Amino acid sequence: MPVAVPVAVPASRSALEPHAVSRLRTARLARSAKPFMARGGIKGERCPGCRLVPSHCLCDVRPEVPTTSGMCLLMADIEPLKPSNTGWLIADVVHDTFAFGWARTEVDPALLALLADPQWQPYVVFPGEFVAPERVVHSVPTTPSGKRALFILLDATWPEARKMFRKSPYLNALPVLSLNPEQVSRYQLRRSRRDDHFCTSEVASLCLELADESHAAHTLQAYLDVYTHHYLQAKHQLPPDLNGPAHSQLRALNLA
Repeated sequence: MPVAVPVAVPASRSALEPHAVSRLRTARLARSAKPFMARGGIKGERCPGCRLVPSHCLCDVRPEVPTTSGMCLLMADIEPLKPSNTGWLIADVVHDTFAFGWARTEVDPALLALLADPQWQPYVVFPGEFVAPERVVHSVPTTPSGKRALFILLDATWPEARKMFRKSPYLNALPVLSLNPEQVSRYQLRRSRRDDHFCTSEVASLCLELADESHAAHTLQAYLDVYTHHYLQAKHQLPPDLNGPAHSQLRALNLA
């Protein structure tokens, strides 16, 4: 059964509580028939707060940015288990983040309740070329009712995401937000064959920009750069550069 848990806001930097994606990962591990073995680290140990090897932990630089928008992650089966999954970073940064495991034959009632919650205006983020034109929007208008934007992100490989979109009838009545980014993806941990395919965290950043939440958008992008730097440095058994461009940019945004 899919599980959904709203993100928890940490009371302090020294007491980070598990957020939506972390809890979904725990639930997914509990259902596994065999242990999930992530590569890296002595005996494979990783920090439970950031999924990196302990020597490259970045929990101390996790940013906290207030946002009006929310994020709803529909995650393919093993996405919560992958150390390179960037939906985790969204839940770190965006207060109102919800995470659901996707299944073709059933849907969590909590997801349906979230989509029907009158405080939210849901948008399914998906390329408009695959959708009926009358459903497609390219902007996030401020609604007269004051509803908050809820961006539904299909966190999966591209073939999985297309399947999820086709086989989720509860999404059929929702507007589809089609992004037209000009930049090329900077994500380095898993590569698509196309430069116009973005990782989940980058998509969330673009959505926040459209919702006039530029500071949160830039912070999330900078946090992705820091995470990528730590991940790759750990992979090559090199120390992270805490004074390098990635960390410097994130510090500057935190002081803004």
